[in-house]
Amino acid sequence: MEKDKQKRKQLPIYSGVLKYFPDALAEVSKVSRAGNEQHNPKQPLHWDRNKSTDELDALTRHLLEAGKIDTDGIRHSAKIAWRALAHLQKEIEQTNEQWYIDQYNRNRHPSDHIISGTE
Repeated sequence: MEKDKQKRKQLPIYSGVLKYFPDALAEVSKVSRAGNEQHNPKQPLHWDRNKSTDELDALTRHLLEAGKIDTDGIRHSAKIAWRALAHLQKEIEQTNEQWYIDQYNRNRHPSDHIISGTE
């Protein structure tokens, strides 16, 4: 996330994303919940990146089924969007590693923190 206050004010996350796509984002959130229940049952909602490594391949598989509902009752199009967001997030983080480290550490006990990204 942009750290400079003036630049951050130029990012209309609420008015330019959440307000534009509320229904679509609600569908994408279903993908997050279902993925967590599948890969991390009975754990708080979180993105286990070790189990999410093939975003573009998975996106393409769901793209072939766009407009249909998957066997778990979730739209393939929502899964396309989730995978696209996951890929974009990782792409951005490659140029902003400290932001990723901060996000990882944010809700963890200090003994579980990553300090330099090489742990």
